[in-house]
Amino acid sequence: MGARKKEMADRLKEARKNESFAKLNNHPTSPRKMRLVADIIRGKEVVAALNILKFTRKHSALPLEKLLRSAISNWQAKNTGEDITSANVVVKDIKVDSARIMKRISPAPQGRAHRIKKRSNHVTIILDKK
Repeated sequence: MGARKKEMADRLKEARKNESFAKLNNHPTSPRKMRLVADIIRGKEVVAALNILKFTRKHSALPLEKLLRSAISNWQAKNTGEDITSANVVVKDIKVDSARIMKRISPAPQGRAHRIKKRSNHVTIILDKK
């Protein structure tokens, strides 16, 4: 059993050799708003994605740009000696998942109370060679 697990682990490590990722946890923006910006850069080359995020006027573009820069630096640390523009690195996958929801109460007419949900999200970017 041990040799088989090691063989599978080596195969998985070889498959992920060119991949790098970065995570952003508990960002206080609703996942729906973050997905609007994330859908724009999915599948694009890294340089083009950076330019898109730089000139997008959505509030979620700035944290995604910082996250993409982090993933790029992770890729460069993993692949020393290679240039990111000549390697044709693309945003392979970008996932926006729901995180914790803070529940607040707002006063409403006639002694009632309404619930307010303050949503947050987790974002994961995976970069890979084309």
